Amino acid sequence: MGSSFGKLFRIHTYGESHGPALGVIIDGCPAGLEIDEAFIQSELDRRKPGQSKITTQRQEGDTFEILSGVFEGKSTGTPISILIRNQDQRSKDYSHIADKYRPSHADYTFQEKYGHRDYRGGGRSSARETAARVAAGAIAKLFLKHYGVSAQAYVSQVGGLKLDKPYTELDLSKTEDNIVRCPDATVAEQMIELIDETRKNRDTIGGIVTGVIKGTPVGLGEPVFDKLHAELGKAMLSINAVKGFEYGSGFEGVKLNGSDHNDAFYKDGDKVKTRTNLSGGIQGGISNGEDIYFNVAFKPVATIMKDQESVNEAGESITVSGKGRHDPCVVPRAVPIVDAMAALVIADYLLISRSNRL
Repeated sequence: MGSSFGKLFRIHTYGESHGPALGVIIDGCPAGLEIDEAFIQSELDRRKPGQSKITTQRQEGDTFEILSGVFEGKSTGTPISILIRNQDQRSKDYSHIADKYRPSHADYTFQEKYGHRDYRGGGRSSARETAARVAAGAIAKLFLKHYGVSAQAYVSQVGGLKLDKPYTELDLSKTEDNIVRCPDATVAEQMIELIDETRKNRDTIGGIVTGVIKGTPVGLGEPVFDKLHAELGKAMLSINAVKGFEYGSGFEGVKLNGSDHNDAFYKDGDKVKTRTNLSGGIQGGISNGEDIYFNVAFKPVATIMKDQESVNEAGESITVSGKGRHDPCVVPRAVPIVDAMAALVIADYLLISRSNRL
């Protein structure tokens, strides 16, 4: 339950943080798509743990196996199954909390919902599950490339340290030039120092990932309940540790009058465009051909290396302290997850758009 996403370009993920493997089944990918395995691996490498001093030191190669749906390097139109084996599980790191509820984790809610839970790294609630999403997102990106559509994300804020430039003033090709994935080198260095300082203090810190989708055709999105921005919101809010989503002018837009917020149309050759883009490329829940941009807020990682008050399954007061390998800030590794989920949404709606009119 709750492990599937999408309507026509549909994925189903499976596996746990400390199980033998995790993976994804992609259903609905059209036949004939060239499957670039090197690209899929490069996307997984961007998300994998152990990349730098500001990420968890769990060592996972995140190498994948394609079990079905691909023949002679191309998709066959049948379900694509991708398997990623876990290699560096340390379940003993969690034995001390087998019957304890860690603050702000899913321990209590999973126990109450199911009456039985995998306490090793959070089991199904672990962010390790997102490796499967990134693999599926890589397939979606290969599909979108045929339509000239791209989805890219970057870190725009860590704690109170914010990159005060819109994406239009940034060179997003520089996002991968540093370990925090901020395209501004000066701000990136400050973010790295802040995260490292937080790590040394045995604490964690949150941040914001900004996503940008370029090349989206006009007409993606369905009226009423399946608006494009609603699906993007669902996609982003389904990612571990996400606490907020906004697109276009977002919450800042409430400060403007309608006369300042409206995006005026004009004709540019044979295309209709807008002079501003406070709508974030979506109007009436349907893409208008402009760039789609949005922000995703991530909370500080819940596992901290400090003593915290809690209770155990018997309801007794206890003290819980983090143990093992954890990210001091999740946003650098969340970047490929955000653009993967964005790619999955747009791929799905591109397929749906084929059925909208003759």
